[in-house]
Amino acid sequence: MTTSATPSQDARVSPKGRGKARFVLPLCAVALLGAIALDTKVVHVGSQDDLRVQAFNPDSFGTSEFPRIRDAVLARAQPAGDLAAAIAADKAAAIEAFGTKAGMGAVMPVTLTGTLGDARSGVFDLTVAGVPDTIKLRVQTGPAINGTDLRDITGDIAFGQFTNQIEYQDAGAGLNRAMAAEVLQGLERDSLSGRTVTLTGAFTLINPRNWMITPVAFEVQP
Repeated sequence: MTTSATPSQDARVSPKGRGKARFVLPLCAVALLGAIALDTKVVHVGSQDDLRVQAFNPDSFGTSEFPRIRDAVLARAQPAGDLAAAIAADKAAAIEAFGTKAGMGAVMPVTLTGTLGDARSGVFDLTVAGVPDTIKLRVQTGPAINGTDLRDITGDIAFGQFTNQIEYQDAGAGLNRAMAAEVLQGLERDSLSGRTVTLTGAFTLINPRNWMITPVAFEVQP
């Protein structure tokens, strides 16, 4: 007759072994938590490691960059009559002498004194002595300012400085908002038609007969 071991005998664990298991498992958990803590970097709100700080802020960009862009346009701006004559004589030479190549055209700095005409959505027609009637002059006064004239006029703000195309476009919008806040704040647009203004700004030259100016300085004459 054969004798076999009972299941309880094979599976029995000594009390001493059970005690070791009770100590080992908590120690492993503590060690794991310690390793996680050592590998975790604490990021304080507002620090340079805070992703909210690292994210591109177009309004901060516009506020910081607009003053130098304004000064550059003021320094380079050509009288509208002279610029119109130069473009009519030799567009390529005028761009080389006065403009900044950008995309499909070039951005040109201009200064003028003229009379504001009809307006549509804050965009006024302009009549300027010395500029042929065949050239349609307009200036945008907001509230919404469109285009990338201010971003592109200096030639030193490039796509490669930004993470993607959206940021690059937002940079232009941020500059437009900064300009509007500084130059056009409080402008009484409803009473501007017929008034004489002196302004300096930039426009993208694609069609020589159509100038849409984004101002960097705008003064309504008494």
